[in-house]
Amino acid sequence: MENIKDLVRGKYAEAALRVHTGGRSCCGAGPATDCCDPITSNLYDQLQTDELPEGAVLASLGCGNPTALAELHTGEVVLDLGSGGGIDVLLSARRVGPTGKAYGVDMTDEMLALANQNKRLAGVENVEFLKGEIENIPLPDNSVDVIISNCVINLSADKDRVLREAFRVLKSGGRLAVSDVVTRGEIPPDLRQSMLLWVGCLAGALEENDYRKKLAAAGFAHVDLEPTRIYRVDDAREFLAGAGIDVDAIAPLVDGKFMSAFVRAVKPASKVV
Repeated sequence: MENIKDLVRGKYAEAALRVHTGGRSCCGAGPATDCCDPITSNLYDQLQTDELPEGAVLASLGCGNPTALAELHTGEVVLDLGSGGGIDVLLSARRVGPTGKAYGVDMTDEMLALANQNKRLAGVENVEFLKGEIENIPLPDNSVDVIISNCVINLSADKDRVLREAFRVLKSGGRLAVSDVVTRGEIPPDLRQSMLLWVGCLAGALEENDYRKKLAAAGFAHVDLEPTRIYRVDDAREFLAGAGIDVDAIAPLVDGKFMSAFVRAVKPASKVV
C-alpha cells in the first residue's frame, strides 16, 4: 500500500513541479496531449478555464469534470478529494458563493503549494487547501455537504477506507459526486494491468459493480454510476504496442471495458426521533 502511495505522490509532485517551471502536467485538462489523450483532455469548457489561473488548468490530472455534473448550491460546503492544482476547488468555490466554502485535500506538498498559488491568483477567498490523505480526511464528522473527486479514488490502495471517510465527513443527506476510472466485466489480470497503467496513470480502477457494493457497504444509498467516456483499444494502440503487447490479439478481451464514470451516492438523512 505504501509503495502505491509513494508512486502516486511522486507522480503528482513531478506534475506540479513541471507546471511551476512553465510546462504542463502529462495529462492536462486543455487540448489533447500526446501522453494521455483522450482520457484527460478537453474535460472543461472554455468558459470555465478562462476564469482560472493557467497553472490550475495545466496541473489537472483528472478523467472527468465533476463540477459540471455535481449539483452545488449557494452556501454549501464542498470537499475535493485529491485536489491537485485546485481546478475543481476553485470552480466549486465560485458556484457555492461567498457564503459557502470549498476545501481541497491533497497529500503532495508540491501540489498544495501550486494550489495555494492558484488560489491567490484567482482571488477566491472561500477556499482552503488541507494537507492530508483521502484515507484520513482532516475534517470533522458531518461537516461537508458535497464531496467531489476527479480520478483520485481509483489511485487509493484502500478504497473501502476512503469511502468510509467520505461517509463520515458528509452531513446527513450529503452527496458524493465523483469522476473516476472504472472497468466493466472480467478482464485477464495481466491485460488489466497493462490497460490500467495507460487509462489511469497508475490507476487501480474498480469493476463497476464492485464500486457499487463498496459504496453500499460504506453506508451510501441511491448509488448511480454513469459512464462519461468509454476507452477503446485503438486509443491506447501506441502505448500498448510500445509495451510489447499484440494490440489486435487483446482487442476482443478489453475493448470498451475501461471507462471514466460519474459516480453519485447519498448519505441517508438521519431520522428524527
